[in-house]
Amino acid sequence: MNTSAQTQDRPQQQAVAPRIVNGVDVDALMSTVNAIATDGGLGACRFRATNNWLHGSHNRTTVVDFYGARQVIAHRQTFTMDADEPAILAGNDHGANPVEHLLHALASCVTTSMVAHAAVRGIRIEELESTLEGDLDLRGFLGLNAGVPKGYTAIRVGFRVKAASDDLPRLRELAAFSPVYNTLMNGTNVELRVEPM
Repeated sequence: MNTSAQTQDRPQQQAVAPRIVNGVDVDALMSTVNAIATDGGLGACRFRATNNWLHGSHNRTTVVDFYGARQVIAHRQTFTMDADEPAILAGNDHGANPVEHLLHALASCVTTSMVAHAAVRGIRIEELESTLEGDLDLRGFLGLNAGVPKGYTAIRVGFRVKAASDDLPRLRELAAFSPVYNTLMNGTNVELRVEPM
């Protein structure tokens, strides 16, 4: 039996290059989408973070893993995010303050949602940037006026996109897929406990 001749008779399978749009591996993404569409339980996720107070207003959040696809999935590396307050609020400016982190979360989530959903729809984006601004009255946070809200009363997000002009209205619609955007717009239940160490 001539195995080399048989090998030559077999057609060579060529590796198929992944379909990349906007830097997103569309085939890998659609594989996940199809798996969740078939078994909705695979879509149940639990993201988690641990925060430690360091000193004054300075604290650090650590993210190691998350639960998804019915398993705990470790990140490739541990992520840390420092938060502090500026000197005018008695901090040492070791990191963005928490409400600035919220703007970052909103910007990054809307950007990710827009880019990924655009990729699946074949909408090509060359460049994308956003500017965010939120209104917050410190009298609420400082307890100086019970009638003043303690959080943001308005947030403005502006996107500048380099893409086909016909696609801009569609891109605006895709922002609605952002989980952070939806959490801010619709609210969520937050359970807060304080326990002894």
